[in-house]
Amino acid sequence: MSDHPEPAKPFVDLSDEAVHWDLSQSLSYGQYLHLEKLLDAQHPLSYQHDEMLFIVIHQVSELWMRLWLHELTATMDCVRRDDIGPTFKMLERISTIQQQLLQSWDVLATITPSDYSAFRNALGKASGFQSRQYRLLEFLIGNKNAELIKVFRNDPESHEELQRALRAPSLYDEVLRLLSRRGFALPPEAIDRDFSQPYRASKAVAAAWLSVYHNAEKDWDLYQLAERLTDLDYKFQLWRFAHVKTVERIIGHKRGTGGTGGVSYLTKALELKFFPELWTVRTSM
Repeated sequence: MSDHPEPAKPFVDLSDEAVHWDLSQSLSYGQYLHLEKLLDAQHPLSYQHDEMLFIVIHQVSELWMRLWLHELTATMDCVRRDDIGPTFKMLERISTIQQQLLQSWDVLATITPSDYSAFRNALGKASGFQSRQYRLLEFLIGNKNAELIKVFRNDPESHEELQRALRAPSLYDEVLRLLSRRGFALPPEAIDRDFSQPYRASKAVAAAWLSVYHNAEKDWDLYQLAERLTDLDYKFQLWRFAHVKTVERIIGHKRGTGGTGGVSYLTKALELKFFPELWTVRTSM
């Protein structure tokens, strides 16, 4: 045996691999993912280095929200059919997506106040406040506010989509209808209401959830659904809080580019809960 080990090869030997080198008659990775279009969507408006990071973070966040909406609409379809089993995987995936979105603030926070101020004026009035997907997520989960649609009046397609979501039952509305179908005594105003209006917490709904928790073995699927909804709400709150602190870290208490008060506006949302009875019921147990 030699005392000198064989030197590592400077490259991976592919001679015994059946690599498809000729893709002239086949769909390639780039074509499948439309990478030419995707990677040509970053167009900084300034010559500042950090504007590219700012654009990419927001575009990636929109892609994660695209997947979140995909999973959320499928979850709602299952709830309408009383087919709760598949929702557990979907809601678990949503939880993981939320974690990715939460971590994106860490990357954005590497932009210093001076870095951001160097290209902020190039944004004009563009703001995350105008994100159609974010607003659609809030409407579908249950935070309804008709006033927020006004900013989309110059985008008829987005405006109409948000109007439909505003008028339709949210995820929580569908879950409460499920509870009613399962025999829980819910008042009419909790399950047959004007869905364009914000949901108001109900003692009867809280009592129904308390019964689910006290009888978790019998109502195991409802109990598991409740815990996953609570996790969704919890992660959304963490996302909002991280958003507030990132904005405060970068621009302090300056007004946002979309016209809001910035930190003061974002802070208002920190007390919002999509599923209020799932939080209050914990005190009653």
